[in-house]
Amino acid sequence: MSLLISAVVQGILWSVVSLGLFITFRILNIADMTTEGSFPLGAAVAVQAIIHGYSPIIALVLAFLSGLLAGALTGFLIAICRIPSLLAGILSMTALYSINLRVLNRPNQNLLSHRTIIDLVSDSPNFKQYASLWVGILLTLVVVVGMDWFFKTELGQAIIATGDNNRMARSFGVDTKKMTVIGIMLANGLISMGGGLIAQYNGYADVNMGIGTIVVGLAAIIIGEILFQNVSFIIRLTCVIVGAIIYRLLLVVVITSDILEANDFKLFSALIIAVCLTLPTISQKLHLPQLFRKSGDK
Repeated sequence: MSLLISAVVQGILWSVVSLGLFITFRILNIADMTTEGSFPLGAAVAVQAIIHGYSPIIALVLAFLSGLLAGALTGFLIAICRIPSLLAGILSMTALYSINLRVLNRPNQNLLSHRTIIDLVSDSPNFKQYASLWVGILLTLVVVVGMDWFFKTELGQAIIATGDNNRMARSFGVDTKKMTVIGIMLANGLISMGGGLIAQYNGYADVNMGIGTIVVGLAAIIIGEILFQNVSFIIRLTCVIVGAIIYRLLLVVVITSDILEANDFKLFSALIIAVCLTLPTISQKLHLPQLFRKSGDK
């Protein structure tokens, strides 16, 4: 039971990262590798802010702002320097590794004897998981409602149009370069905030904690989309959270059944994504009903 509760909590907390990745991967149709640099950046900023006496909530805000800057760098490389999105993300991720080291002043930093956002709900170690659950539910609720509201605004619709059809959006007078930059900034802001949240939950930040982050985020998105189709935008966002929880529950199954070792989790994540993305092709080849959407469908 404790493993199940832990899986649900981690799924909800990690869903903040997946929601950020949803903006670049699904709305903008960009494979943004900045994720693996902005995630530990948010963790590093949040941990350092708490160590220097700032409120854990302010630490999350600072983590979000740091992610905006990381996204602005990638957006600048894509929109202004005309560097392909994949390469731009790799360049930003590489640069952020050094920046994260400078922020932490060491490879890792812990939060021993410092209060986190979890402690604001409950100081009792016996109730840490439940406190983390309530924090995760509240934060994801704010993010989902905020994203649903934002993408219904004129600016949000312009970002969606840019991802749907860049050329047509320009013909309607949309500044697609600006929209791309804003979208990438918002995505990495959420990813960094997720990194700050995970760091407070784990009690430490590490410069290498971003490795495989994009795979974990994509797993949640793909699983949610496979299980729930033809739904409204806000339900799609909710499905990302459900996908993150299911992904963590699958890891619990793997742990308890001794199918894989803990070091094989990233391999397991990659296999999940590969299988889910292949399902539409398999159903088409076998002439099965179109139960699964193709990966590029919105």
